[in-house]
Amino acid sequence: MRGMASKLNIRSITMINTSVERLLLNAVLISFALLAFSYLLLLGNMVKDVVQRKSFEAKSRLLSVEVQDLEVAYLNASNSIDLNLSRSLGFKEAQTTFTSNTSLGAAETVQNEL
Repeated sequence: MRGMASKLNIRSITMINTSVERLLLNAVLISFALLAFSYLLLLGNMVKDVVQRKSFEAKSRLLSVEVQDLEVAYLNASNSIDLNLSRSLGFKEAQTTFTSNTSLGAAETVQNEL
């Protein structure tokens, strides 16, 4: 009888060890799967960001060329403006006086107020 009890005890210990090992194996496999999924997700986001940056750079180059064209058009238009064109459009030259020859008054100062 004693031999049979020791066999049952050994089998129960073996079952516990295999269930713990199986639980640890499942935990390791699940964590590996989560890490692999996270890696693929991050890698996909990085690739998407690189592609998006390339498209933004292409759009930036196109906008830069468009701005340069507009600058050239502005400079050509500003070079064509002169006094004769402004007179033909109805503008007149302003007659302004920047300084006055007359005195506007004098300020009085009090010395030794105390």
